[in-house]
Amino acid sequence: MQAYILDQNYQNINFNKQPLEKGEYENCTFRNCSFEYADLSGFSFTDCEFTGCNLSMAKLVKASFRDTAFKECKMLGLQFNDCNDFGLSFTFDECLLNNAVFYKTSIKKTVFKNSRLIETDFAECDLSNSVFKNCDLSGAIFDNTSLEKADFRTSFNYSIDPTLNRLKKAKFSLSEVHGLLYKLDIEIERD
Repeated sequence: MQAYILDQNYQNINFNKQPLEKGEYENCTFRNCSFEYADLSGFSFTDCEFTGCNLSMAKLVKASFRDTAFKECKMLGLQFNDCNDFGLSFTFDECLLNNAVFYKTSIKKTVFKNSRLIETDFAECDLSNSVFKNCDLSGAIFDNTSLEKADFRTSFNYSIDPTLNRLKKAKFSLSEVHGLLYKLDIEIERD
């Protein structure tokens, strides 16, 4: 039987040296904790907040994240496609999500704010109504991705092929329109 932990605060803990008890965590906060290379498989986090944590390369097989907020977290190489997809929902603010994999996840209405998503894989995702606010999307992969009503107006360095992705009513800024037209091999002058 898994533990059920409610309303707990964890601070400055290295969970590689002192593993987190496997279970369901609800309304818990994790501040300045290290989960680097930790095995979070089968864990459940609901209404939790991670601030200033390092979750890089953590294993997420069947992990659940429901209404979970990540702020100022280092999250390199995470395989979100391994998560339990039931109710999968989170927000990211000032996070490093380089080389993360969201392949085939349904994460509608996700907010990515002031984050780096370099070479992040969004292939075959449903990102409808998601917001990318002031995000660096250099080398991010969008292939057969649903971006309907997504907002990219303040983000930059993206390359999105409109012929391979669903973009109906998505929002982009004129200054970054070259990220939609790159495949046409045309020259666009920036003012």
